[in-house]
Amino acid sequence: MSRPRITVVGLGPAGPELLTTATVSAIASHRHRYLRTSRHPAASAVVDATSLDDVYEQAPSFDDVYGQIVERLVAAAGEHGQVLYAVPGSPAVAERTVEMLRLDERIDLDVLPALSFVDLTWVRLGVDPLTERPRIVDGHRFAIDVAGDHGPFLVTQCHSAEILSSIKLAFENDAPPTVTVLARLGLPDESIREIGWEDLDRMPADHLTSLWIPRLRTPLASSIVSLEEIMRSLRALCPWDREQTHVSLAPYATEEAAEFVEAVQSLLDSGSGDLDYATDAAIDHLADELGDVVFQVLFHACLAAERGWFTLTDVLDGLAAKLVRRHPHVFAPVGASPEQWRAETAEEVRRNWQAMKQGERANPPTFLPDR
Repeated sequence: MSRPRITVVGLGPAGPELLTTATVSAIASHRHRYLRTSRHPAASAVVDATSLDDVYEQAPSFDDVYGQIVERLVAAAGEHGQVLYAVPGSPAVAERTVEMLRLDERIDLDVLPALSFVDLTWVRLGVDPLTERPRIVDGHRFAIDVAGDHGPFLVTQCHSAEILSSIKLAFENDAPPTVTVLARLGLPDESIREIGWEDLDRMPADHLTSLWIPRLRTPLASSIVSLEEIMRSLRALCPWDREQTHVSLAPYATEEAAEFVEAVQSLLDSGSGDLDYATDAAIDHLADELGDVVFQVLFHACLAAERGWFTLTDVLDGLAAKLVRRHPHVFAPVGASPEQWRAETAEEVRRNWQAMKQGERANPPTFLPDR
């Protein structure tokens, strides 16, 4: 028996006039139609469609939203045999639900090409992406995804003051002077303007807002790169650093950790028991002691890299994987029921963490490169 079929079309970046002929034809040929959201200028072209906006109102997180949308679409396809699913922009650009549907073995999937907001952006900015080689970054993950990169960046999903604030804070010390804000491209009230970086989180924003950052003065991960270079120089030129081993350094890890704990207590004391009133001097002392702890990690990673065991990048990647793996209530695996991983209290999280930790001791995960 053939599987149920879902045909995905894109509504383009603006009004119905930018829909492709193939999309218009697919809409007309499908009886059962679904819209990821009706909050799009071309949504009116998909007549008699069922909107999935209610999922956004009920689900606690975006991951839950995407999972529930996929389940509803698969169920509808199973009931009707075939359905049409219309998404904003292009189905191939920043569309998580389509990525999940591609992996779903319960249905067959047809994805029709469409004009993306990215295409309209390059036209408005006069940018050739082959020449400028920009990166397209989700605003929700900006600080993580642009680390170590100079840009330029097209930042999408800039729909709230909270997202804009997180982007702004990612450049607390090395912020570019200005940023270009692109809003509602292709619509009568289209806006393209340059604003000062300090005003970024003060401007109005919605789901049709994106940012263009031509190039950063320094990459976000430059501090880590500089530290690794300094560490290599110390190993080559400093007699004391050159003599150290994992064994000889181990006591310093305990010492530095203890001094950091003392700095935390000093921080609390400086605010008379209230961290909101901690003094600047105590905060600076905390940062200084934390740097000493980081130095221990850096030193041991350098020693391991010299032996060909692993690098600092391997350590950080392994940590990232562990944090995701041990927080399934936050990062639920694709296709898993959110209820299966829910943890409502800190105690439930702690118990789950310990259970997973015991399981990993019996079957340790591998995150180091092949040697």
